[in-house]
Amino acid sequence: MMRALTRTNFHSSRLVRVLADLAVVDGRAPDGDFAEKLGLWVKFTDAIALSAVHNASTASLPDTPAGAQSACRLALSEAYARVRANLVNSITRRGLFDADRTRMEPPSPEPGADMEDATTYEPYRRNYLAQQRDIELKVRPLRIHVREVLGQSSPALRKLATLDAALDAILSERESKLFSTIPALLEKRFHQLRSAHQQALVETLQAGKPGAQMQPAGWLAGFEQELQTVLLAELDVRLQPTLGLIEAFNLNSTTTQHHINV
Repeated sequence: MMRALTRTNFHSSRLVRVLADLAVVDGRAPDGDFAEKLGLWVKFTDAIALSAVHNASTASLPDTPAGAQSACRLALSEAYARVRANLVNSITRRGLFDADRTRMEPPSPEPGADMEDATTYEPYRRNYLAQQRDIELKVRPLRIHVREVLGQSSPALRKLATLDAALDAILSERESKLFSTIPALLEKRFHQLRSAHQQALVETLQAGKPGAQMQPAGWLAGFEQELQTVLLAELDVRLQPTLGLIEAFNLNSTTTQHHINV
């Protein structure tokens, strides 16, 4: 079943809330209207292109049989669910090292070495970047496919697909730059947790209870879970445009079928 869109504005996205909860970004609402902020991302030439797409006339299309529309709705929903499930499984999977991806776990220390000194953020950075590439490689073709389906539907959906393609071309570079900052934000969180753990070790030793020392796996396991939570939130943001297109297609098909029945 398709999930309904619940986000009312960009700032309230799950990704922003998760990063704010981890204290790596400012959780306060931004100053200014969202449309005004978005306008800063659009160049003058881009605005002209968008206006041309918006004002372009759309030729009528042959009516699609109700059965074909229903099958198409099901196919798009299944494609979306399949891609999302595959990526969620990849993000949350635990096991041995994959041949093409570094698992999210700290390197093994040398015998006699201090575990705290051996624990670095680099394996986590590599894994996060690999997951981001995987998301991009799977989400982009799905979005393009959904646009193609809409382009063969009603004139209104064809215009929507064209607008989505234009906005994607305009905003994709800026979005990629923003997503690329997330690993650095998570590194900040990594060092916060590591410092807190080291301080707890010092306090434990000072209290004369060396046997009660916290194990490094505790805070590292917590950090790995946070990493997965951020990745899942990023996945939802990246899938949002595609989900919106599919829901627009479903709504248009349902409305058309209703008019036919009436």
